[in-house]
Amino acid sequence: MGSKWRKLKMALGSNLCVYVPPADTDVSPPQSERFSDAALLPSAPEQWSLGGSGVALRPWSPALRLSRSLSRSSKKCTICLTSMKRGEGQAIFTAECSHSFHFQCIASNVKHGSQICPVCRAKWKQVPLQDSSGLDPSLGRTRIGPVNWPRDNPVMAVIRQLPPRQNSNRHISTAMLPANEPAVFNDDEAFDPPTTNKNASSTSNNNDNSNSNNASCSFKRVLMETYADVPAVPRYSTVDDFTVLIHLKAPVSTSARAPVDLVTVLDTSGSMAGTKLSLLKRAMGFVIQNLGPGDRLAVIAFSSTARRLFPLQRMTDAGKQNALLAVNSLVANGGTNIAEGLRKGSKVMEDRREKNPVASVILLSDGQDTYTVNSGSGSGNSQNRTDYRLLVPSGIQIPVHAFGFGSDHDASLMHAVSEISRGTFSFIETESVVQDAFAQCIGGLLSVVVKGLQVIVESASPKVQVQSLKAGSYKNQLMPDKKSGCIDVGDLYADEERDFLVLVNVPKETDLTSNMTSLLKVSCYYTDPMTKEMVKLVTENVTIKRPEKLGKENAISIEVDRQRNRLQSTEAMARARTTAEEGDLTRAVSMLENFRKVLSGTISARSGDRLCMALDAELKEMQERMASRHAYEHSGRAYILSGLSSHTWQRATAHGDSTDGSSRVQAYQTPSMTQMLNRSQANIPLP
Repeated sequence: MGSKWRKLKMALGSNLCVYVPPADTDVSPPQSERFSDAALLPSAPEQWSLGGSGVALRPWSPALRLSRSLSRSSKKCTICLTSMKRGEGQAIFTAECSHSFHFQCIASNVKHGSQICPVCRAKWKQVPLQDSSGLDPSLGRTRIGPVNWPRDNPVMAVIRQLPPRQNSNRHISTAMLPANEPAVFNDDEAFDPPTTNKNASSTSNNNDNSNSNNASCSFKRVLMETYADVPAVPRYSTVDDFTVLIHLKAPVSTSARAPVDLVTVLDTSGSMAGTKLSLLKRAMGFVIQNLGPGDRLAVIAFSSTARRLFPLQRMTDAGKQNALLAVNSLVANGGTNIAEGLRKGSKVMEDRREKNPVASVILLSDGQDTYTVNSGSGSGNSQNRTDYRLLVPSGIQIPVHAFGFGSDHDASLMHAVSEISRGTFSFIETESVVQDAFAQCIGGLLSVVVKGLQVIVESASPKVQVQSLKAGSYKNQLMPDKKSGCIDVGDLYADEERDFLVLVNVPKETDLTSNMTSLLKVSCYYTDPMTKEMVKLVTENVTIKRPEKLGKENAISIEVDRQRNRLQSTEAMARARTTAEEGDLTRAVSMLENFRKVLSGTISARSGDRLCMALDAELKEMQERMASRHAYEHSGRAYILSGLSSHTWQRATAHGDSTDGSSRVQAYQTPSMTQMLNRSQANIPLP
């Protein structure tokens, strides 16, 4: 080892950018000491000058020296709060004020304008500069050997002979982690074999289902039913806001399913160090193991910057192995640049040459974005919502399912990202359930049976107008003449249900020969993701009876009342959240309490309806999490936003510390989600 060290010094010359100790200190390293590649070379390639077969280094300022504390120090970096221990392979920067930091951390700090020591507040005359081409922020280590160094270069020859570090990162294939990212991410792995399953059932393109008001669809087709608020309205009476419920249920899951393109955008900032990162790696391992050979996965790691750690590859046995190795290489350091992570994740989706029928992005972060959104408060005023749009690449057509990890993440930001992209927001309050949260999500993504679902409603009588569409977060449009409207539902998981309320006016019935009034005609269009065929469903007109007088049998529909309670509960949550953001927690709690009283008096609640009971329990939980400003900031905001996401999209989310199917907040969990969740919970936990 001693001779190797001497050869390396001769090759690098007298300007080797390693910390030079005082004259009275022994310069030679101990014979037994190993040097990491980060300590051997400067962090930025612009510090190198190549010539012939040797290397001459330009003089480096003492303020930019790489300290030998890498090998000897056990103290923590005050920026990322992780240790600076011997053998970790991260460059250490020692400032002119004598305080030391990870070079990656302090270079990122300087990049954004700070020239003051984070510890003693001394102003530096010389600061470290980082070149992203020489540093790999997502891996948290300095890259050894620029790609243009010749193989016979003496420096590289020595480094290749050095004993490898005892670090799992060393086992990553260099082909899997290229030194430089391509400008265009069109290197996605091609489909082989074809993703269309030969056993997929074909669906007729023109079969309408128009048998009755509650029209049931055939097996493997969407079930569509309609319910009127009450079965009858007196002949000479009028109603301005008469409610009609449209209920949809996706087909059951089958062995054949649509393959998925999944991009995971993972926070590897300094705050993820330790248990969080270990749990994230385990959760990603579970995701990888449950993907099939037709599914493709890409991994983006972001901290101060972002990098595509793993290209979009099929999850064959070899693909899974490479993906697991890539995930295992994750190291936590640096800041939190969510916008850059999303931009790179979106680029992977946009640049791919081939596309699977289903595509989605999973975003996980435990911190506050400090690069794009300047508010930093996590509050939800309109200005911040406008800022949050800067995080989502314009024109993104892929849903982003966002996961807020722990109590320090920006829940308003993560919720906004998911809403803009038509994804969901989950709150992972307890770190140990991150795998369960991922499992529930992919349990749905791996069971998509309906693509691009649209619901069309049309007036069925000249005097009937559509007053409004109650569709939650789903895009909907009402024509100016109020004679028709549409709801863009999108994709449905197997067995997933959707309920929408349509408000219409009921006119007087002037036709004395008719005892019925036609209100609406409802139709439904979607694409079968397996056969790529268009399916059309049509129900007959929604009608009500028009007797002279009402009988005792004219009871309010439990189905309609239940969904009305869900919508009104969601509106109460949103109003309370707005009030809480304005600083009036007492009033916010009172608003929730008042609605709970209203809810308890409804017909469905009095009948013991399970959804109403769950809504009441959830509202009560929200009140408790608003008991103080600390409680609201710590978990209340995230809990409410994950609840709003779940109810407005009618899709299960990780909600607080529970993903249990029997929980009061899991009304939308499908059998596929439950199955995947059970599989996750059966795994042996980390030691």
